[in-house]
Amino acid sequence: MAVNICRILMGAVLVFSGTVKIIDPRGTEYKIQDYAAALGFSNDLPTYMPLALGVALALLEFSLGIYLMFGIRRKWTSRIVLLMMLLFTPWSLYLAITNPVHDCGCFGDAIQLTNWQTFGKNIVLLTVALILWKWHHLGKRLISQHSQWLVALYSWLFGFLLAGYTIYTLPIIDFRPYHIGADLAEQMAWKEDGTVPPISDLMILDTETGQDLTDSIIATPGWKFLLIAPRLEVADDGVMDRLAELTDYCKRNHYLLICLTGSDHDGIMNWCDITGAEYPFCQADETALKTAIRSNPGLILLNGSIIEGKWASSQLPGYKELNAPVEELKWAHQKQETMRQHVIALFSLYVIPLLLLTLLDFIWSIYRKNKNTIHKPIKTNKMRKHIVAGNWKMNKNLQEGVALATELKEMLAAEKPNCDVIIGTPFIHLATVSDLLKDSVIAVSAENCANKASGAYTGEVSAEMVKSTGAEYVILGHSERREYYNETPEILKEKVDLALANGLKVIFCIGESLEQREANEQEAVCKAELAGSVFHLTAEQWKNIVIAYEPIWAIGTGKTATAEQAEEIHSYIRSCVADVYGKEVADETSILYGGSCKGSNAPELFGKEDIDGGLIGGASLKAADFKAIIDAWK
Repeated sequence: MAVNICRILMGAVLVFSGTVKIIDPRGTEYKIQDYAAALGFSNDLPTYMPLALGVALALLEFSLGIYLMFGIRRKWTSRIVLLMMLLFTPWSLYLAITNPVHDCGCFGDAIQLTNWQTFGKNIVLLTVALILWKWHHLGKRLISQHSQWLVALYSWLFGFLLAGYTIYTLPIIDFRPYHIGADLAEQMAWKEDGTVPPISDLMILDTETGQDLTDSIIATPGWKFLLIAPRLEVADDGVMDRLAELTDYCKRNHYLLICLTGSDHDGIMNWCDITGAEYPFCQADETALKTAIRSNPGLILLNGSIIEGKWASSQLPGYKELNAPVEELKWAHQKQETMRQHVIALFSLYVIPLLLLTLLDFIWSIYRKNKNTIHKPIKTNKMRKHIVAGNWKMNKNLQEGVALATELKEMLAAEKPNCDVIIGTPFIHLATVSDLLKDSVIAVSAENCANKASGAYTGEVSAEMVKSTGAEYVILGHSERREYYNETPEILKEKVDLALANGLKVIFCIGESLEQREANEQEAVCKAELAGSVFHLTAEQWKNIVIAYEPIWAIGTGKTATAEQAEEIHSYIRSCVADVYGKEVADETSILYGGSCKGSNAPELFGKEDIDGGLIGGASLKAADFKAIIDAWK
C-alpha cells in the first residue's frame, strides 16, 4: 500500500510539473535562459537549445509520471526517476544557497516556490524515489504488459503535439496576471497594507526621455494595441506585412498601436530598417514583457486597462480580419474561460482517448483469456519439464517413510510416469530414502536447509549435508517456513545461493495469503518474493530453479484456486521471469501449482498452458493418491 501511495504521489507531481511546462514551453525556455545568464554561459548556448531542453524536460516529466501511475516499465522508470532526483536535489541546494534566480520554475507560473522551498520538496521526492526504486516490483499495473507501449507512445505523442501547438500559438492555460479578462490597472495597484501586486515590474518608458508613461498608456480609456517584443533582435520579422496592415487599420480607426520592447535604441532602429515600422516604441523590462505574452512579437488588445485578446506572431490579424471597427470584430473579443474550464478541457483531451485505450485493452485481455480457455485445453509447450513433487512436511517416522517410498517406487517401476517425480522428505529420511530410490525414476528433495554453510548452529542442516545424503533438490520459501519461522527474502536468498553452490536444485515457493488475494495483491506479492530471493541469479544458475506457486489460502484447507485463477497467476509469474531473463528462459522454467491438488482436479490444472505440474502436500502421503496425480500427465 505504501509503495502504491508513493507511486501515485510521485506520478501526480511529475504529471503536474510536466503538464505545466508542456502548456507553456516558452516559459521554461525563458527560465533556462535566466539560469544560463546567471551562471555566465548564456552566450555559449545555441539559440534553439533552451527551448529544446525545456520541451525535452517537460515530455520526460509528463511521461515518467504516466509510467508511474500506470505501472509501465516499473524497474526502469523507478531508476530514471531516482536518477533525476539525485541530480535535481543537490542542484536545488546549490540554487538555494547561491540564489542566482529567485524562482526555480519547477512548476512554471502555476505554483511559484522559493529555492529553499524547492529544496525541501526535492528532499521529500528523493525519499519517495528511493522507496519506489527499492520496492518497484510492488507497484500495481493499470494496463496489461502487452499494451503498455500504447499508453507510453500515446503519452509522448500527446505531449509533443501539445507542446508544438503552444509554441506555435500561446499557452492554452494562462497562469499569469496577463490572462484574458485581467484588468492591468487593478493587477498593478499596490494595496494599502503594502502587499506587492501581481504585476510589479512593468514600467513603460519613453525611448527618448525615459519618462514613465505606464499610467498614461494603461489607464487611458479606449481601444489600444500593444505589440510586445521582448527582444527585437531575435523577433520574428516574417510578420512585417501583417504589422503594416495592422498599422494602417489603427490609423484609420484612431486606435493606439505602440510597441513595447526591451531592446535599446540601436535594436529599435534596426527593426525599423528591416520591417519599415511606422508605429511608436516604448521600452520596458524584458522579463516583464516575456511574462505578458509568450511570443516575440505578440499582440495584446486592451479596452481601457482590460485585456480583450492576445495573439502570437503566427496569429496576427491581417487585412481580411481587420475589416470593421474593433467593437464589431467577434474574433477580437476572446472568451474569458475560467481556470476550471481550461483544466477540464485539457484533462478530457488527454484522458478520454486514454480511457478508450484502457477499455480496449481490458476487452482484448478478456478475449485472449477466453480464447486460451476454449482453444488451449491441452498443454502444448514441450520445452520445459513436467513435474509432480511431493512434500511430506513433518509426517511419517523413518519406517513409515521407507515403506511409502518403497510402495511408490514399485508402482512407478510397473508403470513409468510421463513426468519427473520428486518426493520431499524430512531430514531423517533423506539418506535412507535416497539410497532406496537411487536407481528409480524418483528424485529426492529436502524440505529445507540452513542459510549458513557450517558452524555453531545447533539443530541446523546445511546444504552440503543435504547433498551428501544423495538428495538432488531442496524446497525453499514454503509459506509455512515464512510464517512460522520468519524466513525473510534475505534469509531465503542466502539459502538459495548455498543450495546452488552445493549442487542442489531448488524448488522455490511463492504465493499470497487470503487477505492479499482479496486485496488483489497476488501479482505484487509473487513478484516481490521472486525479486527478493532469486532474481539476482544468473541465467545459468536459473536453470536449476523450479518455481512452485502456492496460494496460501488453499493449502491444507480443501480450497482450490480455479484452473483459470491458477493459469492467470502462473502466466504472470512466467512474464516476470521473462522480464528478467528473457522469453526463452521463461519458456524453459517449470512452474508448479502448490494448492490443494488431487487426482480429481489435476487433469484440469495440468491442462493449462503455464502450469507444469504440482507441489503436492497431503495427497503425497498416500501412494495411490499421489499416483493418481502423476497419472494426470497421461
